[in-house]
Amino acid sequence: MAIFDFDFLSLFSLSNLFAIGLGTFVGLLIGALPGLGATVAIVLLLPFTYGMEPLASILMLVAAYQSAEYGGSISSIVLGIPGTPAAAATILDGNALSKQSSPGKALAYSLSASTIGGIFGGLVLLLLSVPLSQIALQMGDPEFFLIGLLGLIAVAGLSSRDVTRSFISVVLGLMAGTIGIDVITSSHRFTMGQMELLDGLHLVAVLVGIFAIAEILSMVSTELYRNYITDERGLRTNLSLREFRSVGRAVGIGSVLGSIIGIIPGMGAGASAWFSYSLTRRTSSRPESFGTGNPEGIAAPESANNATVGGAMLPLVTLGIPGSASTAIILGAFIIHGIQPGPTIFATNSQLVYGIFYGFLLGCVAMFVIGKMLTPLFARVLKTPNFLLVPTILILALIGVYASNFLIFDLWVALVFGLIFFLLNKLDFSAPAFILAFVLSPILEVSLRRALLISDGSYMMFLTRGYSLAILAIIAGIVVLSLVRQFRGPQDKDAATR
Repeated sequence: MAIFDFDFLSLFSLSNLFAIGLGTFVGLLIGALPGLGATVAIVLLLPFTYGMEPLASILMLVAAYQSAEYGGSISSIVLGIPGTPAAAATILDGNALSKQSSPGKALAYSLSASTIGGIFGGLVLLLLSVPLSQIALQMGDPEFFLIGLLGLIAVAGLSSRDVTRSFISVVLGLMAGTIGIDVITSSHRFTMGQMELLDGLHLVAVLVGIFAIAEILSMVSTELYRNYITDERGLRTNLSLREFRSVGRAVGIGSVLGSIIGIIPGMGAGASAWFSYSLTRRTSSRPESFGTGNPEGIAAPESANNATVGGAMLPLVTLGIPGSASTAIILGAFIIHGIQPGPTIFATNSQLVYGIFYGFLLGCVAMFVIGKMLTPLFARVLKTPNFLLVPTILILALIGVYASNFLIFDLWVALVFGLIFFLLNKLDFSAPAFILAFVLSPILEVSLRRALLISDGSYMMFLTRGYSLAILAIIAGIVVLSLVRQFRGPQDKDAATR
């Protein structure tokens, strides 16, 4: 199906427009609240996708993902506190410019750059998805196992300060993914006699526990009575064409780098934001002005973290492999509606796929329009004390878990995982690594066992296929890079103490 054969009028149905609007609103709100971010926004919306049409449900989650990345810049600029990890780089110049002139001017640069970056990432998703899926059709179980393994190694090796703890998180996630009935032998594994565990741990309950309940416990233990103070004046997000053109170079760098980095599993918006900020500063004619309120220091990371969203969706749709915690949750929405992303989805659900792609671009426009109207409001919401936010988020999270499966057992699963990861987060274990391993565990297991059944137990088929060798080479490169980082870390600390 050609990309222009899609029925555009179906995209503008009331249900789709409402879904995009709701996702954008929730993403902006949750992204603006310090410490929550895109993953929590998507988790809170996921249970409500059960009663929605497939296209509307995916568009709602993607819109939340996209807008939360921009929303994180609101608290970074206004308060100097990152709403999301990806917005940490925005603090350097965003908060400085906010203090120099007005928060509104800094927010305007962020909103405009985020919109352009999101559209660029959406175009990358639209134009590269078919070629990548055609390559994927030539792959088999060995390649899909190695791609899943690549994602896990990339997440554990590149996206965490402590590689050892990240790999332990991966192992725990793989173990959790084996709970239930063995799909090949039909034997029961780790069910402990609980009928509710025959189908495995419910994805929504696990996600809400890890990202919502654990965050709530963290807020209760450290910042329950914290109030954020901000000046409500000067919050209008107005930007002239001349001002926007002055950051065009930074937006271009951020958009390209963000899209490329988003495709790589495990890197994420945080890495793309810092890479883009660093490259923009190095290539600037006034590098000394960065950190003092240079608008390019806002535009580069903000265009990058929104462009990453489109890049991260590419391997999810074309290969069925999520490259981040947020896309792993969106994969859950596909599964809820009985749809398996991958190279065959273009033949079986082409209208849905292109609806998502064009809806992605529409969501970027909605983010700009709604963001321009509501950013001043969300900046004021930051004054809401945590002791009011905590019970509200908790109630919404628990209602969502129960509504997703109507089982009290899932509430206990969410609470148990929330408590466990409240403790593991303090020990610097990686929640995204756990979630990716949990989601990929069935894919990895089935692909590996099927490949070995075909080859009569021989592992040589991984070394005799072209795509397998290419993926193995990439895995080897990531492992080497991770080892170099591990060895350099202690040396850098020693040098710093001398």
